[in-house]
Amino acid sequence: MRPKNIVNCEPHKTFSKMKSRLSLFIFLVLISGNISAQVTADQLDRIDSIFIDWNRPGHPGGTVGIMQDGKIVMQKAYGLASLEYMVPNAVGTQYNIASVSKQFTGMAMVLLEQRGVLSLEDDIRKHLPWVPDFGQTITIRHMLNHTSGLRSLHALLSLAGWRGDDTRTNEDINRFVRDQRELNFEPGSEYLYCNTGFMLLATLVEEKTGESFADWMTANVFEPLGMNRTYVEAQYNRVAPGNATSYNGSASSEFSRAVEYWGYVGSGNMHSTTSDMLSWLHNFSEPKKGWEDAFNRMVETVDFNNGEPQTYALGIGVNDYYGHRRIGHGGSIGGFRSQIQTFPEDKLSIVVLTNFSSANPGGKLNRIANILLDVTPEPGPQIEEKPERTYDPSKSDLENIQGMYFSPEIRTTYEFKITDEALVAYHNRHGDMPVEWLAADEFRVRGALGTVKIIRNRKGRVTGVRASNGRVRNLLLEKQ
Repeated sequence: MRPKNIVNCEPHKTFSKMKSRLSLFIFLVLISGNISAQVTADQLDRIDSIFIDWNRPGHPGGTVGIMQDGKIVMQKAYGLASLEYMVPNAVGTQYNIASVSKQFTGMAMVLLEQRGVLSLEDDIRKHLPWVPDFGQTITIRHMLNHTSGLRSLHALLSLAGWRGDDTRTNEDINRFVRDQRELNFEPGSEYLYCNTGFMLLATLVEEKTGESFADWMTANVFEPLGMNRTYVEAQYNRVAPGNATSYNGSASSEFSRAVEYWGYVGSGNMHSTTSDMLSWLHNFSEPKKGWEDAFNRMVETVDFNNGEPQTYALGIGVNDYYGHRRIGHGGSIGGFRSQIQTFPEDKLSIVVLTNFSSANPGGKLNRIANILLDVTPEPGPQIEEKPERTYDPSKSDLENIQGMYFSPEIRTTYEFKITDEALVAYHNRHGDMPVEWLAADEFRVRGALGTVKIIRNRKGRVTGVRASNGRVRNLLLEKQ
């Protein structure tokens, strides 16, 4: 059963700015209960100042948690959980952690492997035989590493005409996967972020265990690890006490309600608190007894096919941060933004969970890490702007292209038509989409199609196009 969501009944207290570092130190002792000798009052003061803007009147915010040497040294809430009802965030507030969820799906695969149900090196078709045979093996590890070559959920559905506020579920993506004929690239050859693989793995859990993904995760991962305020949410519109509401916008613009219309699991839609996330991260430096092998397996990385190393393990990133080994992930859904990181050799973990889209938890978390690790960040590389390619098509070019184009992989038709002597793309759910020419046989569509390359036969007649919109590459649409 999914754990009950218990409302944090402790009243929220608003404190004026501390007049001295000592008073801030005492305040943080009161809200967290533990202060490590390695974290000074000056450091806590500097960290607190990073989030001061979140406490403006009528502003959403979030919760910040820091663990050092196995002890929570700071846990503080900022801003409002509900703008409508002026309910403040609290240290026990739950947030949708979005793609931070992926590592828990990774742990599900590790546990099933330990129990002899599967191997990470298995072809996914061994367990889900209805996944198309692309002529190349896609392993469970490929899906966990984002190296499967599968086309990703949102980009695929956008091409199919779905809007951002359309509900989408695991059953929806399973239908689309069945119709796929091609991959973005050879499995294992490169990294391209892909939600689809993680959603398929949630389906695998359900087919192998006979339980819902939500219930299985609670019984086999969250409860055994003491994460009693963490759960999988498969019903996005469910009333869930203790959860923040999410918002789009910023202080310089109006905030608007952001609804997470997406009802899928496996790649996202787990809800949690900072304390549960800190408890989870601590296992990467000091695993709970009996979980040592599982957490060691979680951070294994495998080289790409060409022998180059990669820095993404089983649903979680593993890399170096100015000489400090770092494990972590971020997430984004609706207006929720999340970032969690642990530095296992430093026994330091940081969690920032927020309920508004412009919160930038990743940047703020890095600023916390810089303070506690005494890091001076280097300036980022200068990005050189490349001149835009342009092409002026002739009238005969446009007439050759105009027509109806159908993709059997998304069962969708697009029309290219001439309007006011210019080419326009049309879909009945997206409407007219302007075309910007890049070259003789290539143009960009302002909308779902992205970059489009024209296919011609030997006589030069247009027979189709291939569309790429980021996480979908070279989707074929045949001219009717």
